Amino acid sequence: MGTIMGIRAQQKERTRRSLIEAAFSQLSAERSFASLSLREVAREAGIAPTSFYRHFRDVDELGLTMVDESGLMLRQLMRQARQRIAKGGSVIKTSVSTFMEFIGNNPNAFRLLLRERSGTSAAFRAAVAREIQHFIAELADYLEVENRIPRSFAEAQAEAMVIIVFSAGAEALDVSTEQRRQLEERLVLQLRMISKGACYWYRREAGKGFVSS
Repeated sequence: MGTIMGIRAQQKERTRRSLIEAAFSQLSAERSFASLSLREVAREAGIAPTSFYRHFRDVDELGLTMVDESGLMLRQLMRQARQRIAKGGSVIKTSVSTFMEFIGNNPNAFRLLLRERSGTSAAFRAAVAREIQHFIAELADYLEVENRIPRSFAEAQAEAMVIIVFSAGAEALDVSTEQRRQLEERLVLQLRMISKGACYWYRREAGKGFVSS
């Protein structure tokens, strides 16, 4: 009995995964999540439309799951980048390279985050905002420890960096390989300028005695 239940659970998870991947595959520069229909996604996944409801309440729940997955995927990659940095290498250059790899390999996942960040659904906007805040918080954790700066400074620097990175990511979606390389170089320069400026500002404020954690 236990074996049968286990097999069914695995089959259900595979079908759920197929629905998520089917929805991602239908996104493009011309097509947003809002334009997808339940029937289209089910057909692409190879299941009957009525079977969709065994896995998600509605298309919106599927979309929110996709937002969560996209954010988690990006954060996991950036954690791996920080592990590579710990073994030696440029912090900013390695991070930017990893981010651009994510966009190159998962363009529709990043498109989803970008579009739903300012979309018409409050639930989607909140979900994307939450993922971005997770991203900022993890970067702030790293900056606070590595740069030995107060939390407030780390959060401000992390937020500025994430805003610029996401903006560059939007540009990187539909450009040539050479243009993406140039964009990557520009982004590295911009982030280094923010990092240097943050370091200078912290030293200045610390000298005035205004810094607190």
